[in-house]
Amino acid sequence: MYDTLIEPKVLFEHLNNSSWCTIDCRASLTDLTFGHNAYIAGHIPGALFADLAADLSGPVITGQTGRHPLPDPANLAETFGRWGIDANTQVVAYDAGGGGTAARAWWLLRWLGHAAVAVLNGGLVGWQAAGYPLRSGGEQRPARGFIRRATLARTVSVDDVALRPASTALLDARALARFRGEHEPIDPIAGHIPGATCVPYEGNLDASNRFIEPAALRRRFDTATGSAVDTVCYCGSGVTACHNILAMRHAGLPEAALYAGSFSEWIQDPLRPIER
Repeated sequence: MYDTLIEPKVLFEHLNNSSWCTIDCRASLTDLTFGHNAYIAGHIPGALFADLAADLSGPVITGQTGRHPLPDPANLAETFGRWGIDANTQVVAYDAGGGGTAARAWWLLRWLGHAAVAVLNGGLVGWQAAGYPLRSGGEQRPARGFIRRATLARTVSVDDVALRPASTALLDARALARFRGEHEPIDPIAGHIPGATCVPYEGNLDASNRFIEPAALRRRFDTATGSAVDTVCYCGSGVTACHNILAMRHAGLPEAALYAGSFSEWIQDPLRPIER
């Protein structure tokens, strides 16, 4: 079973294995058609397309939720079953490169108790660099019965974040300029949740968009969390925060909690403080 990362060579060797399911998670926050268009143009053979907004997120409630709220668990389980995922399925999620959106699919499957899910190390770029093929058009898999099991993930609410004890580290996965409030291309308010530490998810990757070694990841997060006894991860909308949770698990660190609403939910209430 692969439960954090998987190499392109291993996926290639299992392309014809009906017990494996590959999910293409490519997405763009500024172009909602990018992911599907890219998928149709060329994807890993057999892969199904996962839409970040329609499949991996729930409905946005203006003035209440963040930009990518968690899906309803029953609806999500139905989606996984429609994709042909059951208890015996090894799932591999990938995106264009470093796993920023693929990690969201990884986290959601674990949220519903499915352990056998991994992110493709290096993403589609790494797959192509290894000389493996792409296929155009759409794909289908026979549906299977996906059964929810005890969750393998941890979540916290906006109130949990607001009332968190000093012993809990709060890690922000966004780029430093967004964290500081110097540049905010997406949300209407800039800055970060008070007391957070900036740990950009891109720092989990090397120049080839592959995850750095577990020992280096461990040092990175140990430095960020210090003497904290618990860790909560967030970002702009609960997507790339999952990348930090994945990196921590790959490093052998304890399961961090996800604040899924993230900064885009935090700023819905003008009484919540902002740091810059």
